[in-house]
Formats: sequence, structure tokens, C-alpha cells
Amino acid sequence: MSQQLVKEGFLSNLNGTTLLEISVGLPLAPLCVLSRGLLLIFYFLHYGRPLCSMYGNFFLDFTVLIVPPILSYTILASVFPFVILSFMVLCIGLIFVIYTKRTNYAQVSCKQISDDFLRTRLDPEYIPSVTSLRVFINLWTSISILAVDFPQYPRRYAKTETYGTGVMDLGVGIFVFGNGVVCPEVRLKPGATQHKFFYLSRQLLTVWPLLLLGFGRLMSVKAADYYEHVTEYGVHWNFFFTLAAIRIGASLLLTIFPVHKAWIAAVMLAVVYECFLDITPMKMFILHGSDGQDSRTGFLNANREGIFSVIGYLAIYLSSVQVGLYLLGKRTAAKEWLKVICYFLLAILLLFICLHIAQLYIDTVSRRMANLSFCIWIVASCLILFSSFLVVDLILVFTKLLVGGADIPSSWNVLHSSTYKKSNLEFRHRKTKSQSMCMINAVNKNQLLHFLIANVLTGLVNMQVDTVHSSTLSAMLIVHLYMFTNCLVMYLLQAKNIILKCW
Repeated sequence: MSQQLVKEGFLSNLNGTTLLEISVGLPLAPLCVLSRGLLLIFYFLHYGRPLCSMYGNFFLDFTVLIVPPILSYTILASVFPFVILSFMVLCIGLIFVIYTKRTNYAQVSCKQISDDFLRTRLDPEYIPSVTSLRVFINLWTSISILAVDFPQYPRRYAKTETYGTGVMDLGVGIFVFGNGVVCPEVRLKPGATQHKFFYLSRQLLTVWPLLLLGFGRLMSVKAADYYEHVTEYGVHWNFFFTLAAIRIGASLLLTIFPVHKAWIAAVMLAVVYECFLDITPMKMFILHGSDGQDSRTGFLNANREGIFSVIGYLAIYLSSVQVGLYLLGKRTAAKEWLKVICYFLLAILLLFICLHIAQLYIDTVSRRMANLSFCIWIVASCLILFSSFLVVDLILVFTKLLVGGADIPSSWNVLHSSTYKKSNLEFRHRKTKSQSMCMINAVNKNQLLHFLIANVLTGLVNMQVDTVHSSTLSAMLIVHLYMFTNCLVMYLLQAKNIILKCW
């Protein structure tokens, strides 16, 4: 059997894992961010100054933000819950040490500190959880697209064939969700108005990099005779084309529906699409082709999974537009963000109830079709992630208030603390050297480039290495070196303040 067929078989006919296992693993990224922030505060407490070394910040970020996800989704997958528990214990221990050695509020009761924290004013212009979510989606995707080719990556985490929930299925959906949260329609300033077709015309002019990358990937895959899993998107379609179609489709729909009613469009789209799947022959066409024998004759037949799944992804995107609008509401007090977390938790509960009903009476989750159950699962999982990042951001605000002068990059800027006015607080326009040296900021500035480099390096590794039969040691070395290279490029571009964006 050829190497190409071996790799294709290695990634085919998979059924995923349980919703519980995936949900339990979602807090990993927020816990990584929390531990990184607490370690920086602990360093400040110990040395009396922030960590200002560029290389020190890079190795701390790589060790705490990148290495744990790599290990957790490969050789530590069997003990993943214990990894989460270990991070929680580490963070609780660091918070306890910081609280006992605090330089602010030294003679103040815990209740008074809590009251001051709840009244603390935060910068409404920058919500770190939005950035963190989008960056970690990119990092997770980069890790998974290479790690999945090695046997150390559990097959239950890989993309499912037709039905099921895999980690990579979730990653694709969250990637779409993360794009919608910061779309141009969301970022429109209150009171500002644009022509009805402004964003549609803008999207038509700005999606060309995605189309270019899509055609580039298509030609390179065909030229190199690279293995393909055609039931993922089809023969010619790929995820870059999906992203371009979603952005254009969303802007078109938002010329009809008011942006603040995007959730209505999302629900209608997902429900109507599911009705077509169940009532018409559309589902059989997507799964088995026009002749029922998995025919790939003709463009629509050849790319049916990629083309029709755009509808479901579009519903997810519109849902994220609504979430983005809600998040960008002008909130300043920490207690207001606690209310947001409570609303998110309620929404998560309702969504999982809907998911249970949908899977029981309609259809189970299918990334291949991006059906109703898939859309509900993705939105619920994204809200879990958002809630986790918001909790982490508020914990970091609390610990920064305890230590005068402590600074954490990619965390909330504190504008004012009403009770303890002598605190060394951050202000909105303050910039420090340590803030410019951060993995999250580095990847955020060049996200598309990061994703492109990851795809190129993944292709090069697969052409040079027999990944399917690699040993654990060689697999771990390759994946770590691959992520180290990608992150180092992003870090160096950040240090030089270079943003490679030409559209």
C-alpha cells in the first residue's frame, strides 16, 4: 500500500470522543494564561521588578502556553483531567502565596479587598478574553494539523468521518466563531453609520488573501500529490474557501438583518438548513453523492461537503457576531463582567439542553454537514471558553491589585480602584516594555501569517517524515520544534513591530 493511502486510511472512518471529555479539556488554555500571569506576578514579588528579558518572556510563554497543549493532546491525553487538575492546584497555590505576600491592602480585610475589586474600573476598549480566545484557536489549530498525523495524537481527537465530536471538529467551528466576534460589523463604533452595502463591498475587496491561499493550497496539494481526505471538504474545496464564503455571505445577510439581530438570522439559517437536510434528499446527496455511490463527477458533486457546510458555518459566524456585540458593550466595573459570566453560564446550560434534544430527536453532531446539532455544540463550547477566559482575566485583575507595580501583558488595564487609591495601577494608555513581549500579542498581530506558516511547515514535515510510523520521542521533538519555529517567527515580528497585512 502506498504511503499516501496509508496516511489517508490513518485519518479516515473516525468517530470522535464524548462531549464530556472535550468540555473538560476546554479550560486548559485559560489555565495556561492564568498560570503565566501568576508566575509573572510571583517573579515581580521575588525580584522587585518585572521580567523584561525578551528571551526570558519567550521561553516562559512557550513553556507555559505552548508545551502543555502539545503534551495534553498527545502523550498525556489519557490523563488529561489530571493535567487540568494540576494546573488548578498550581494556580491556587500561586494565588495563595501572592495574597499572603501582597504589597497592597496589607492591613485590609478580605471583604474590603473584595468590595474594592468589584468596584474596580477596567478599560472598556480592550477585552483580553477576545484576543486570547482567537489566538489560542490559532495555536490549537496549528498544533493539531501536524500532531494528528502522528500516532501519539489519539484518533478520537481527530476529525470525525460523518458523525461524532472530535477535538479537531471543535477547532474548525471555534475558528469560524472567533472570526465573527471581531468582524467589521461588530467593531463599528456606536453612533457611526455606514452605507447599507459598505461591509459587503469591503468584504468582496478583502477576501482575496483567503481566495489566494485557497487556490495556492489546492494547486500545491495536487502538484505534490499530497494525500487528501475528500470527505472533509471535497476534491477542490478547502477551509480557506469556506472562510471566504462565510465572510461574504455574512456581510450579505447583515445588509438584510440588523446587526443587533444577528442571532435571529443565525437561528433561522440553522433551523431551515436542518429542515432541508431532514425533509429533502440533501443529506443523502452530501453523504453519498448524486448517484448514491459517492460519485465525485461535476463541481458540486465533487465538493458537496465544503459547499453545503458553509450554511452551518455561516449560522455559527452570525451567532458570534451577536456575542461580539454583547461583549463590546461599554462595561467598566469588574462586577459587571461577573454578570456577563453568569449570563454566559445560563446560555451554556440552555444550549446543552437544546443540543441534547436535537441529538435525541433530530440528528447527532456532524461536522461534515455542519448540521443544527453541530452549530449548537460549537456555540456552547465557545461560550465555555469565553467564560473561562473572563474568569481568568478577573482573577489576574484581582492579583494585580494586591501587588503594586506588577504588570501582565495581554491582561485588563485597570483604570481606577476606588478604595485603595495609593495602589500602583495601570492606566489606559500606559505602555511597558514587558507588554511588547508576549506570545499572545505576537500571534494576534499576524494571525493569518501564523496559520499560513503552520500549513506550509505541516506540508514540509509530511513530505519528509513518515509520520504514521514515528516513535514517541521523534514525534514530540518534531511537533515541539515546529511550534517553536512558528512562534519564534511571530515573536521576532512582534519585537520589530512588523505586521504583515496588505489588505
